[in-house]
Amino acid sequence: MTRRLHLNAFLMNTGHHEASWRLPESDPYAHVELGHYVRLARTAERGTFDSLFLADGPQLWGSVAQRPAGALEPLTLLTALATATEHIGLIATASTSYNSPYNLARKFASLDIISGGRAGWNIVTTAGAEAARNFGLDAEPAHAERYARAGEFLDVALKLWDSWEDDAILGDKETGVWGDDTKIHPPRHRGTYFSVEGALNVPRSPQGYPLLVQAGSSEDGKNFAARYAEAVFTAQQTLADAQAFYADLKSRTAAAGRDPEHIKVLPGIVPVVGSTEAEARANEQVLEDHIVHRHGVANLERLLQLPEGTLELDAELPSELPPESAIEGARSRYTLIVELARRERLTVRRLIGRLGGGRGHLTFAGTPEQVADAIGTWFTQGAADGFNIMPAVLPSGLETFVDQVVPILRRRGLLRTEYGPRQTLRERYGLPRPANQYAPRENALV
Repeated sequence: MTRRLHLNAFLMNTGHHEASWRLPESDPYAHVELGHYVRLARTAERGTFDSLFLADGPQLWGSVAQRPAGALEPLTLLTALATATEHIGLIATASTSYNSPYNLARKFASLDIISGGRAGWNIVTTAGAEAARNFGLDAEPAHAERYARAGEFLDVALKLWDSWEDDAILGDKETGVWGDDTKIHPPRHRGTYFSVEGALNVPRSPQGYPLLVQAGSSEDGKNFAARYAEAVFTAQQTLADAQAFYADLKSRTAAAGRDPEHIKVLPGIVPVVGSTEAEARANEQVLEDHIVHRHGVANLERLLQLPEGTLELDAELPSELPPESAIEGARSRYTLIVELARRERLTVRRLIGRLGGGRGHLTFAGTPEQVADAIGTWFTQGAADGFNIMPAVLPSGLETFVDQVVPILRRRGLLRTEYGPRQTLRERYGLPRPANQYAPRENALV
């Protein structure tokens, strides 16, 4: 079978660039309008994307002065989008730090049933003291503890999704027996973080359980991904770094006893497209010119765990920074940003400009052919199984990508030209439907 790109549309209010909302074309209220997201979802479906993705966090992050803030709860929004689309996968972010397995497993099973097998879960462990204080904690749990809790959370969720065998429902009107009690398996879980007794109150969903996605690239994050994840969203700045990450994660997955082909690596890319390279650069410069630098400085100081007032716009980062081991938040993103600044000797002003579009993800300005070339190079040279497409401005950036870059990828045989017969999200990603852990193997529907 010909290897094909997997494309995921990462949708973020008016676009990934922090200044996108300031452009004349942008609607600063779009982030809470269902019609905006319906339009984006249908555009991505027109581009035969595998899936779309909504980020989320249980806190109001940063200053509301900077950009559109707050977001609709993703599972609620994706349920609405499930009725407005037919093929595209629907991936929601949800935290293992501030949810319970039973409620979250039920919500994802419900979305999978409503969408006909198109649900995915981006599993996050949620860093930051702001979120912790919203849930009655004085400080965020330690990095290692968050991942330990996440591991147990996933083990419980898998038990819950498997607590109904596929053929538990009989619907036998003649005998008056609706279901087979012998095919219901309460988890009766007693662990370090969770105690969960009963079976899920939703039948097993079309995919068995949602596509499991993960985005952490720390050592704990990569080990967690190797054990559980079926798709990984990652941030890499260079082809060499992306190749190293790809090889490492595939190796860890094999060492965990899983097929490396059953984990798909999707780096993020922020494409800024122009009819010429000069036009693309000019489009990028327009966005950079609209950045309010005081917000960028505050965000950098927060991420680097530096006292307020430490950074100077026209100086490089301080020579002494906290080591990665001291970072309890987004460790891998911390390292990526520091290495980028050091490698290219960027001033704080220039670093803020580089981060304005993708917060550490690769930003690429060029013609449609050049964007397609970059994607094709990473895909064919062992750096990616696909890409997390992060348009700088929405909806125009996604529409431009679908109208101008997608046809090139199709002509080159890298991307499907149509969806074909209806498939689940797992099937779209070339993944098997998981067997139920409680069902006899000879009878399991896989």
